[in-house]
Amino acid sequence: MKPRLTRMLLLIVILFCVTSPSHYLALPGDAAAVDALDSIGITVSDIDRSVDFFSEVLSFETTSEIEVCGSDYEHLYGLFGMRARIVRMKLGDESIELTEYLTPKGRPMPVDSRSNDRWFQHIAIIVSDMDKAYQWLRQNKVELASTGPQTLPEWNKNAGGIKAFYFKDPDQHALEILWFPPGKGDAKWHRETEKLFLGIDHTAIVVSDTEASLRFYRDFLGLKQVGESENYGVEQEHLNNVFGARLRITALRAASGPGVEFLEYIAPRDGRPYAADTRASDIFQWQTNFVSTHVRDAEGRLRGGKFAFISPGTVDISNGQARFQRALSVRDPDGHAIRVVEK
Repeated sequence: MKPRLTRMLLLIVILFCVTSPSHYLALPGDAAAVDALDSIGITVSDIDRSVDFFSEVLSFETTSEIEVCGSDYEHLYGLFGMRARIVRMKLGDESIELTEYLTPKGRPMPVDSRSNDRWFQHIAIIVSDMDKAYQWLRQNKVELASTGPQTLPEWNKNAGGIKAFYFKDPDQHALEILWFPPGKGDAKWHRETEKLFLGIDHTAIVVSDTEASLRFYRDFLGLKQVGESENYGVEQEHLNNVFGARLRITALRAASGPGVEFLEYIAPRDGRPYAADTRASDIFQWQTNFVSTHVRDAEGRLRGGKFAFISPGTVDISNGQARFQRALSVRDPDGHAIRVVEK
């Protein structure tokens, strides 16, 4: 090949790499944009009621409580005039953040929500004994979402033997209790213990396109894909309470913290999209909170992917009550809210 032609081809390749959003991909050896999944945020209508539910029914412990307002938070949450109470609770090594917006109030969970709607999200709480946990939930009169605990079939190599059950909190958020058989799940879920509720293994979100979600969570945030399966059959139908359910499930993890699990419904495909006008105070909005060493670098990477930001960008937090000094809020390809904080 002639030297001049070689130089021209090289210039074209360089220009493509610089101008294409793909140059932000997390290539081997690159530092991940996030270091850990810190907590899962749940918007609630009555925080005292929710704290009682998570503590008395599910054994979570309160670790902090703050009330926030001001322009820093308005920009971070994309919500003018906000004032909110935030209670952080812990189960095992994992945490949730419950937020009640004192103003402005948001919309309730749609009464006809289904497990394949794309605003669906849950946390998977690991139990040491499924039968005892189910009886405890029934004793406490929780609202059922599954018809009963389901044992996934043995033919499913990656999920066979796992027991699972969906139920709802007082605001109709879906929750899951999960039991792993020997040889499946993290080793810490198999330690000898007298506790019934052990911790949070992952948060699961419904996605419309697994590849598009992998681009966001794996290629731009830097999570690692750690598992996948295709689940279907009567057990899956009764777990999700969706007739004909067939799911492509993909599991990812940051360096520490709970995982993120994609639920792509291969069938049925009639799940409704996340409302474009969703606000932080709407009860159906969850928020997955990640920690980053350098939030501004994470912002640059996410802007390269042309993702939709909730905040105008990285917001410096002057309120000393917060557990972080700066943060950003962004939506994934399906509209799920993500916050990246720098402590």
